[in-house]
Amino acid sequence: MGRGQKRNNLLIPEANKAMYQFKYELAREVGIENQIQGDYWGYISSRDCGAVGGGMVRRMIQSVEQTLAQQGSPGNLLAATQSTPNVP
Repeated sequence: MGRGQKRNNLLIPEANKAMYQFKYELAREVGIENQIQGDYWGYISSRDCGAVGGGMVRRMIQSVEQTLAQQGSPGNLLAATQSTPNVP
């Protein structure tokens, strides 16, 4: 993918700072935080980047599962997400 063709925009732009911090928290846990140079991840192996991204996905799924368990009904969460406008 060429420069300037970023496709992974957040659906909620206000979450950008939290996602950035979340990514670096996982990088610290994986043990690669000292290899990252500023915002540049080019020297990090695909395996390590995958470990960070996979950890983020696992934690986000865990959070949604906990929310579902507390609400007792998946319909409540689905109704809440459907009221959010879709952003292409």
